[in-house]
Order: sequence, then structure tokens, then C-alpha cells
Amino acid sequence: MNDNPKPDLTLTITSLLSVLFLTFHFASDFLHNQGELSLQGVIIESLILVFLLYGALVLAGRKSGYLITLLGGLAALGMPILHLRRATSVAGAIDRPGAFIFVWALLCLAVTGLFSLILSIQGLWRLRRGQRG
Repeated sequence: MNDNPKPDLTLTITSLLSVLFLTFHFASDFLHNQGELSLQGVIIESLILVFLLYGALVLAGRKSGYLITLLGGLAALGMPILHLRRATSVAGAIDRPGAFIFVWALLCLAVTGLFSLILSIQGLWRLRRGQRG
């Protein structure tokens, strides 16, 4: 499969960081938009996070694991993009308590999401080359 486990380990760590920052982000969303706090929302977001964890930890180094971490990277990168497209939502969040955590989590999601995306694509590329060679 892969003779050098370091890229997969780096992807696993980056994916775990993305999951951590997503939990900060979800918690901040729940606190600031209390209408979004529901049992259904918690269950759905928990299932998403478990799916991302499964891909990063159990399926690491496999095509399905790379695809899941790629989707997770896109989701993590998409959070700041979605929030920053609506300037009013960010401007409103800046005035609230805990705004630092909200903005910090968005920045961390952008970085870890993009990095996970790059590492997932590299992993898929390595698998593809390994199957041909």
C-alpha cells in the first residue's frame, strides 16, 4: 500500500483537528442561534462527526478513508466560506460574547480543511499510482 506512513498520520491528525474545531463551531452556533439547538440537530451533527472520525481513524490509508477525509476537508473549508459570504452573520457574531472562539474556529477550520483536502488528494493520487505500478 503505502511505504511511508507519515502522510497518512499527518492526514489523520489534521482530520482530527478539523473534527475538534467543528465541535467548537457547532457549539458556538448552538449558543448564538438557540433556535438551532435541538435534539435532531445534535444527532445529525454527531453522526456527521462520527462519520468523519471513522474515515480518519478506521479507514485511514484506504480509498474510502481518503474520500471521507476529502469530504471532511471540504466541509471544514466550507464553514468559513459560508459564514463570510453573509457579512451580517459575522458582524452580528463579533458583538457577542465568545466571538473570539467563533472567529478562531473559522480560521482553524479553513487551515485544517484545506490541508486535509490537499493530503486526501495526495493520498488518492498515491493509491492510483500504486495500482498502476
